[in-house]
Amino acid sequence: MTGNGLHAGLKNRHLSMIAIGGVIGAGLFVGSSSGIATAGPGILLSYALVGTLVVLVMRMLGEMSAANPTSGSFSAHADRALGRWAGFSIGWLYWFFWVVVLAVEATAGAKILEGWIPAVPQWGWALIVMVVLTATNLVSVGSYGEFEFWFAGIKVVAIGAFIVVGLLAVLGVLPGAHSDKAGFSNLTDHGGFLPHGPGAILTGVLLVVFSFMGSEIATLAAGESENPQRAVTKSTNSIIWRIGVFYLGSILIVVALLPWNDPSIKEKGSYVAALDSLGIAHAGEIMNFIVLTSVLSCLNSGLYTASRMAFSLGQRGDAPKAFARTTSRGVPMAAIVASVVFGFVAVFFNYRFPDSVFLFLVNSSGAVALFVWLVICFSQLRMRKIIQAEAPEKLVVKMWLYPYLTWATAGLIVFVLGYMLTDTEGESSGRTTVLLSLLVAAVVVAVAVVKQKMTGGRAAEATAAAESTESADKVSVG
Repeated sequence: MTGNGLHAGLKNRHLSMIAIGGVIGAGLFVGSSSGIATAGPGILLSYALVGTLVVLVMRMLGEMSAANPTSGSFSAHADRALGRWAGFSIGWLYWFFWVVVLAVEATAGAKILEGWIPAVPQWGWALIVMVVLTATNLVSVGSYGEFEFWFAGIKVVAIGAFIVVGLLAVLGVLPGAHSDKAGFSNLTDHGGFLPHGPGAILTGVLLVVFSFMGSEIATLAAGESENPQRAVTKSTNSIIWRIGVFYLGSILIVVALLPWNDPSIKEKGSYVAALDSLGIAHAGEIMNFIVLTSVLSCLNSGLYTASRMAFSLGQRGDAPKAFARTTSRGVPMAAIVASVVFGFVAVFFNYRFPDSVFLFLVNSSGAVALFVWLVICFSQLRMRKIIQAEAPEKLVVKMWLYPYLTWATAGLIVFVLGYMLTDTEGESSGRTTVLLSLLVAAVVVAVAVVKQKMTGGRAAEATAAAESTESADKVSVG
């Protein structure tokens, strides 16, 4: 049992699979088709750019988390490095992001399940999925880990199989496949590698950046593992090949199997269209099953992540104290229930007010991923000095080329946020997302600053009262 009331119930195999699966969200399967339509084969550069960003941010987070593994992860580090206001703000923003994700993923899963069994309405499926995964999380951290191990395992095997089958088809050695459209020539034949010009790479970045959110889950989960330092170090060191294989590898196969402008990519989704082009029977159903697994995995991890962040905020006095209480099995029940309730409310808004309230929730949480990464950069700049001064032996993972690469990463994130402001198309445009996310962030930061001043004032009053009592005692004694 860990000293903070959580149990070390996650085994090494759980942590390994959470680290791998955390990178592969449903966004990879669902969102990649719009990225390919926007940037053509050049979407590979968009994925490579964001992948590099994630690798650098995870390296910084790994450095801080290996030195101090905690369920609050970057929020706890920001608390110490930048001040209480920063830990409070980024912790609550991250919690908000994940409870909105719960609603998005529950709805996506419900749509697939309703397609298979229409007798149960969509809202009914969303309710069933949420209830089952809430029960899993309430049992123990080990049951969450076990579910995630299998969910992530299915995703990993599926993408691995897709890459192997696709590569054989591209090379023309897959027996029985209709691979007449396939070939690496698809990367340059249809208007060139960048058919819409170099600017499309940055537009592609905006479309793919959110499918990478979740990489940091392993550092939160490490606090409940048998050997937190080893778990963090391992997941940090392996992220390069995970992003290289699962993201870049699978997208390369998609754009090699089909011309990027093939209408089926937009109609069916990139992975389904790629499998269909080979004449593989039931490709759509197979892919729907894999997307459903990804959705359930994302829901499972989202609920876990939101509840552990709420637990950590409760521990630090930044959330109700009840959030920091655990059951005899080491489960923060109040934190889980509060996260699920907000998730259910968001699901309700999705059905009743999809174009107003729910659209606001999605847009106002959209840029939180980038805010989190930015806070990790600034926290690491400060935390490196703190760790070096207090316990240099704990620097088992080190950020490369510190501090230059950290500043360069922060600059790139600010640039992406700035570029999003130039995207003005549609209700969920980049500009809308950034401005609404900034609005919510400003409100949370204002609450944090007011809270800090109030608690600071109370602490000062308590100290003054104690000192006056002490001096009065001295006078009476004298």
